[in-house]
Amino acid sequence: MRFLRRKDAESTDAVDDAGEAALTEEDDARSKAHTPGKGRPTPKRREAEQRKRGPVAPPPRTTREAIKRARGSKEDRKELAAKRKEIRQTQRERMMEGDERYLMPRDRGPVKAYVRDLVDSRRNLLGLFMPLAVLIFVALLVPDARIQSFTTLLCLLMLVAMIFEGVLSGNRITRRVRQKFPKEPIRGLSIGWYAFIRASQIRKLRVPKPRVSPGEKID
Repeated sequence: MRFLRRKDAESTDAVDDAGEAALTEEDDARSKAHTPGKGRPTPKRREAEQRKRGPVAPPPRTTREAIKRARGSKEDRKELAAKRKEIRQTQRERMMEGDERYLMPRDRGPVKAYVRDLVDSRRNLLGLFMPLAVLIFVALLVPDARIQSFTTLLCLLMLVAMIFEGVLSGNRITRRVRQKFPKEPIRGLSIGWYAFIRASQIRKLRVPKPRVSPGEKID
C-alpha cells in the first residue's frame, strides 16, 4: 500500500511539473507576441499629413491678398515665365531644324520633307509674292494716277506669271514625288498646293528652314 501511494504521489508531481512548464512556455509566447502600448492614441491620417506639411497659413484678410496668394510670389511668376520662354525657344529651334516631333501635322512625313527640298533647290518668281504685295500697298498710297496704273499693270503681269509658274512647278513636283514614293497615296492637288505655299514664302522665313541650297540636285 505504501508503495502504491508513493507511486501515485510521484505521478502527481510529474503532472504538476509538466503543467507548470506548459504554462511557463505559454506565458513566454504571449510576452513575445504582445506589443507594449504607446501610451497615446494613434494619430489620424489627416493629422499626420498636416504635421508633415507644417503649420497652416492663416486665411487671407482681404480679396487682394487672396488673389496675390493664389498667383504666387513675384519671384515664382518670373521663374515660371522664364521656363515657359525657354521651352518655347527650344520648340522653335527644333521645329526650324525639321524635327518631326515639333513640326505641324501638315509638315510631317518624308513626303513633305521631299517636297520642301524640291522647292528649296530652285529659285522661282513665287518667292517675290510677298514683296509684290508690299509694292502694291505702297503704290496705292502714291497720289499720282500714272504711277498707280503702271504699278498695278506690272503687279498684275507678275501675278499671272507666278500663277503659271506655280502650276508648272506643282505638276513637276507631283511627278517627282510619285516616282520617289510609289507606294504612298499621293494627291496631286494637295502636293501642288503645299509646294505653291512653300515657294511663295521668302526663303529666310520658311519653316522649317531649307536643308538644301539653290541649284543643288535632289535625287
